[in-house]
This record gives sequence, structure tokens and C-alpha cells, in this order.
Amino acid sequence: MKKINLAITGCMGRMGRQIIKSAKNNKNFAIKALTENRSVNTKINGINISLNNENALKKADVIIDFTAPKCTFEVLKIASKLKKKVIIGTTGFTKREESLIKNYSKKIPILKAGNMSLGINLLMYLTEITSASLGNSYLSKVFEIHHKHKKDYPSGTALMLGKGIAVGKNKNFYKLIGKKFLNKKNFPYSKKINFNSIRKGEIIGEHEVKFSSGKEIITLNHEAFDRALYSEGALTAAKWLNKKKPGLYSMRNLLNFRQ
Repeated sequence: MKKINLAITGCMGRMGRQIIKSAKNNKNFAIKALTENRSVNTKINGINISLNNENALKKADVIIDFTAPKCTFEVLKIASKLKKKVIIGTTGFTKREESLIKNYSKKIPILKAGNMSLGINLLMYLTEITSASLGNSYLSKVFEIHHKHKKDYPSGTALMLGKGIAVGKNKNFYKLIGKKFLNKKNFPYSKKINFNSIRKGEIIGEHEVKFSSGKEIITLNHEAFDRALYSEGALTAAKWLNKKKPGLYSMRNLLNFRQ
């Protein structure tokens, strides 16, 4: 079986290093390029770290990007020109940037997910079902914890879960976004979806969705204990996307959840 050639952007980051580790141990992949958005005079697994440019990324079948929005668009511009497939695990995009990604997907296959974990994507699916079943008589909120190094909040995954609540209610997610709290011990329910983010220690990730009627609370929860969850999910996504035509895909498409 022919190996899938990978380029891993943001290779010096936490997820970048974990993807390198997982890809090295996976016979389906060959790492052809490692890039950063700044000059780095070092090697990883004998591979020189390059800047994001055509010369580096042309070697790949699929580019895996866990960086920051500015860097992601730098990569998408090159990938679009070279007709390369892109996995986007980066989070923190604005509504306008989400629209730009959709435009790029008309030219190249893109799989974008705020979280590559099977469990989290199942949680999102269950959130939609629960929200649809409970209706408007239940208020909801989203809680998440990540390591102290994570800058954006709420996390991309928390926003995914919030969107799941909105989809279940058949409402516009952006109109349902409530308050965004940081490091609050407690935070309230409201008619909109409130978010609370905790940043501490080296916690990999915990997400919780709560629905309350005032008489009962229903809680959906996921905890991650190993970052390999995400890197292995990203590699599964890369293998799946390698056979796809241009379009914007998600883990939901990969997992064949009911649309």
C-alpha cells in the first residue's frame, strides 16, 4: 500500500509534536515536511524544519495544521495553489474567517474539526439529540478545562458543543451565544448559551454540557487523558480525506453520523 505523504505545520507545538510521534509509528504515513511560521534551526527525526512555503508543502499529499488562524490562512493560500488536501485542527476563527475557509474548500478538500477525538464528536452528536429532545423548556451551558498554555477561550470544542445545542433547537448558533467566562468557579444558566473556561496546570481537556429545567439537570461529559487521542484522530482524518474531492468536511462526515 502506498504511504500518504504528510506535511505537519506548527511542528514545534504540543499537537505538532504528538502528530509526528503518532505518524512515525503508523505504517500508512510518511512525513515529508515539517514547518513553522518562523525560522527554526533544528531537526526533528532527521527532517529540517522549514518555513511555510511552496517548496516545503509541495511534497505532501495531505497537510495537517494545528497552529493559529493567521498561520492557517498562510497554509491554505499555498495549499490552494498546489491543490493539496488540508486537515485543520486550529481553533479560534472568527465568523468571517470560517467563511473564508469555506471558500477555500471549493478548490481543495478540507476537513476542519475543533476536536479530532471520536469521543468528543460522539458527545457533540449526543448534545444535538438531547437539545432537540428537551426543547426550549431547558436552559443549557458549556464548561471546559484545558492546560494553562491554551490561549483561546472558549475552546473550539466548547464552541462545537454550543453549536450542537443550537442545531438541536433549530436556531442560529451565533444569535444564541451568551457570556464567555474565564476561570469562574460557578457560572449561570441563561436563555442563551453561556460558556466557562478554566485554564490551569497541564490538563489535556475536559468538556461538559449541562441542561437544566430547574427541577433536574442532565449532564453530558468527556475527559481526555492522552493527547494521542487527537493525533490519532487527525491521522484517521488524513487517510479519509486523501480520497475526497474538494469540499468542507468534518469528523461527522468521517464517522458517518446521521446529518
